[in-house]
Amino acid sequence: MLKIASAQVIVIGFRRTAERLKDVEGCETIDLGETRDGAFLARIGSVASAAMRLERLEKVLRGCQVMLARNLEMLFLAAKARRYAPNASLIFECLDIHRMLLARNLSGRLLRSIETSLIRDVDLILTSSPRFISEYFNPRNFNRPIRILENKVLLADPEISRPSQPSQPIGPPWKLGWFGMIRCRRSFEILRSVAREADGSLQIRIAGRPSPKEFPDFETLLAGSPHVTFTGPYRFDELPTLYGDLHFSWAVDFFEQGLNSSWLLPNRIYESSFFGSVPIAIEGVETARWLAEKQIGVILNGRPETSLRNLFRTLTDRRYRELAGALQSVPRTELAEAKESCYQLLEAFEKLNVPARPGY
Repeated sequence: MLKIASAQVIVIGFRRTAERLKDVEGCETIDLGETRDGAFLARIGSVASAAMRLERLEKVLRGCQVMLARNLEMLFLAAKARRYAPNASLIFECLDIHRMLLARNLSGRLLRSIETSLIRDVDLILTSSPRFISEYFNPRNFNRPIRILENKVLLADPEISRPSQPSQPIGPPWKLGWFGMIRCRRSFEILRSVAREADGSLQIRIAGRPSPKEFPDFETLLAGSPHVTFTGPYRFDELPTLYGDLHFSWAVDFFEQGLNSSWLLPNRIYESSFFGSVPIAIEGVETARWLAEKQIGVILNGRPETSLRNLFRTLTDRRYRELAGALQSVPRTELAEAKESCYQLLEAFEKLNVPARPGY
């Protein structure tokens, strides 16, 4: 969005791949080193090492107007590096509330104390779901401005259109997709169990990046899961084809059930609704509230396994056409961001750029 609005973007951060990065989506990139998913102590070491070498950022940060920190560890580094750009606005983009921040033990209290201290100097909190505000930011009494930027589809090309009718022949076999960060082991077990019992009348398509921490045995699990296929990582321009090949999309996450997973509004619900795949959620979470408000999708009640089995056992052509047709009732602007939104976002950032800092 910032690039579309003609901002000059420099990406500074860690990577989870062995090779160093010189470029991210055409932006100059400063590689701070490698971290591993879930390796908390190792990440502390990486952040500490980067904090001791911040002087190398002085040249690129001098004169910068906005510093956007995309998680807590980057907020820590951005706050320290701000001495090289003292008049830059500091924005904290918080799209997930890590379970360690919600823990009641000593580590949790320490992390919350660090977060509270850092947020005092933040000019704006950028988040993606109203439940993050009501369940986390407000109870923490963070007296900072908050802006919601939902995980909508970004349409740099205004010519991208929504399908007016299902592109797939109506099942069976019914095709259900699970795309994005694959980190919920319970979801995998539910999907493969129901697919196995359906004996070919339900096909599961998985695409994205499985978490090595949650799925160290992903290939083995996949090999033992009939009617489940994995196509690997994907790029945005592949989404129309990926979702166009489905009837339904899995928008369920038990990874941090009752906490972050119950509060978030994931990319999947916007992408699948835009590209014509009926989203599935479970009752009681923010995703289900969003679907109910739009009067679209399927909300599973009770045990997800049982409810999902019943959905496909009783699904008729007519019912599916109703579900797919309902997606067209959602205005395009509630599912996608266009160029105008990009300029509005950058303008909002620029208005924060004032020398005087509010104190507590």
